[in-house]
Amino acid sequence: MSEAHFAERLLVWFDQHGRKELPWKSSDPYRVWISEIMLQQTQVTTVIPYFERFITRFPDIATLAMAKQDEVLHLWTGLGYYARARNLHKAAQIIQQQYQGRFPEDFDQVIALPGIGRSTAGAILAQAMEQRHAILDGNVKRLLSRLYVIEGWPGEKQTENKLWQLAEELTPRQRIADYTQAVMDIGATLCKRSKPDCDHCPFHNHCQARRQGRQAELPHRKPKKDKPVKRCHMLILQDAQGHVLLQQRPPSGIWGGLWSLPECPEDIDILHWSQAPLGLPLSHTT
Repeated sequence: MSEAHFAERLLVWFDQHGRKELPWKSSDPYRVWISEIMLQQTQVTTVIPYFERFITRFPDIATLAMAKQDEVLHLWTGLGYYARARNLHKAAQIIQQQYQGRFPEDFDQVIALPGIGRSTAGAILAQAMEQRHAILDGNVKRLLSRLYVIEGWPGEKQTENKLWQLAEELTPRQRIADYTQAVMDIGATLCKRSKPDCDHCPFHNHCQARRQGRQAELPHRKPKKDKPVKRCHMLILQDAQGHVLLQQRPPSGIWGGLWSLPECPEDIDILHWSQAPLGLPLSHTT
């Protein structure tokens, strides 16, 4: 199947079945940027209400840049992967300072912003500015891995390079914004991780994985590694009025920047530990 044939088939499918009414469908790079970050490892149905609340509170880059990080994180509560919100906030401040509040149009400048990788930068510039850039999010990796039977876990450099080469070759020069949305849509709605809807896929006669009966196998999964186990004491500390003490976590690491119960290492005496980092005299209740 030629590159032109691939894009043509995909766009015909998109015109009939694509998701064209998404709230971030816009030529405004700010809206596209926010949506692309929220959609990382998160489904569209989950993102929509978060996106609408976020845009209502932070309608532009300047408003987001001037906000306090705690407020940004508060509006992110429930979406997970909170480093995304911290990077959004930091990137907005950089754009405000270095680009006078205008989202940059140069690919190298975009990819240099915190939290934006090659695929995200391409998706923003393609959808908002019709620049020709390939994308390779999880949906596209899955689609291409099946269509062309790309062996190996997509996170491995050699496999990822093959997928990027394919993505670059298949990206057309016309209707870039629609193509970018379409190639994500088909992976999210038809070429799903489990139970792909091959019968309704415009590529069902061209898909090598389907011919070989390997849709469920591809793309290959990440090799399993033993996860470390961490143990600690989470303290519930109350003052005389019954207020519960929370402590802001470090900006990086698990739950970075969020407020949580104080965390005491397992092998340290709690009453003694509380005197140093917390500076609190404690009395123990059971």
